[in-house]
Amino acid sequence: MAKAIMIQGTMSNAGKSFFAAALCRIFRQDGYSCAPFKSQNMALNSCITADGSEIGRAQAMQAEAAGIEPSVLMNPVLLKPTTDVGSQIIVNGRAVGNMTAAEYFSHKKELVPSIMSAYEQLAAQHDIIVIEGAGSPVELNLKSDDIVNMGMAKLAEAPVLLVGDIDRGGVFAQLLGTLNLLERNEQELVRGLVVNKFRGDKSLFDSGVEILEKMGGKPVLGVVPYIRCDIEDEDSLSHRLDSRVPEGIIDIAVIRLPKISNFTDFDVFSQYEGVSVRYVTKYTQLENPDMIIIPGTKSTISDMKWLRESGMEAMIKKCASRGVPVFGICGGYQMLGEKISDPCASECGGSIDGMSLLKCSTVFGSEKTQAQTSGSFLNANGFFSCLNGAEFSGYEIHMGRTESCEEAMLSCGGAYNGNVGGCYIHGIFDSPQVSERLVKQLFKDKGIPFAGGEADRRLYKERQFDILADGVRSNINMELLYKIIERGV
Repeated sequence: MAKAIMIQGTMSNAGKSFFAAALCRIFRQDGYSCAPFKSQNMALNSCITADGSEIGRAQAMQAEAAGIEPSVLMNPVLLKPTTDVGSQIIVNGRAVGNMTAAEYFSHKKELVPSIMSAYEQLAAQHDIIVIEGAGSPVELNLKSDDIVNMGMAKLAEAPVLLVGDIDRGGVFAQLLGTLNLLERNEQELVRGLVVNKFRGDKSLFDSGVEILEKMGGKPVLGVVPYIRCDIEDEDSLSHRLDSRVPEGIIDIAVIRLPKISNFTDFDVFSQYEGVSVRYVTKYTQLENPDMIIIPGTKSTISDMKWLRESGMEAMIKKCASRGVPVFGICGGYQMLGEKISDPCASECGGSIDGMSLLKCSTVFGSEKTQAQTSGSFLNANGFFSCLNGAEFSGYEIHMGRTESCEEAMLSCGGAYNGNVGGCYIHGIFDSPQVSERLVKQLFKDKGIPFAGGEADRRLYKERQFDILADGVRSNINMELLYKIIERGV
């Protein structure tokens, strides 16, 4: 049975996911078989495993860092918010229905057998399990029947490292306050503290380490600098979602929908010199981009309504009429059509007219499509002819079924009409032929030579994991970390 180490944070976006990924890569480098685990994740960024199961994107990313295939065992419970007070509940990789927060809170204890079954199977296959918590372990109104922070640490008998984010300020209050609010038996599970995202001269924080150790009664394993690496981030607080003035020669504008999902679909473009990706929330920010992407969403009808009421729809259509390429993925693809209907209330119910940039319509049903997919682009005219014959792989996660009168874009569906196209395939841009050809065509249309080459997404991500691991390894006490893991609780 595997040894375990659990990473908890003082707040959301304290760096738990990245720190866990760093440990997964470090343990792999040190010759251990390692796997990530998060009992309950709330995220709109998800992915599909080889067997068609849906899990949080962060656990898939951490599995990549560990050098293993993502598995549903790594994230047995996933919550995908559909409204401000409700979520789709996914257990063991399959949707079981929608619940309000209150309904889920009253039922979550029933999920413990599924969680422990997944954990025990995973632990039987590996040497070390890196468990990630969620949010803060001291949300006092939510601690009853906890299954993701200290509740999970107790179930797995896992020692805990508590991570604080100094970049956002108040790290003493974060770490010491969290420790103070934990119950005595929970405090005993915390075996060390980590100060994360430090900028500047670390020697200036030597006295800070002394204060934390004296007042907290726990060793500080390290002060980890703000590591600049390009790792997928599933959190809605991600800096990637900030609207920024385009810095590149090529400006790709992604519409930041209120319920945006799988925004990691566009991370690949950051690999190309001269290309910038910015997320826009107001029609005035759209300006004159070289390409517009409408991403996936967990609430297609309500986000289509937002597009219309915010003025974003009119601006997108204006850009499209000027010849700006517009591409929709999943929910974005559905919005480009003429009609979206949700008679079964799979998301929020009702129906709405789409943007009518493609002659297609979508009806939501009760069955969810979850599958890894591969294929190639079919022959197209106009802008997307640059992709003719390009091969791709990715995955589908959607409730809707789309009927199209347009030419099929892919060997597995999708549609295009001139400079407007869309499909259901998440991760389609990760395929080197696709992203490289698109970028090259955007440079060509701007009359600028394209000097870049084909981007190998897999090798690029491997390098980023190594950068992350090196940054963490060189700034924490690895000897003490291994002792904590060996001793357990």
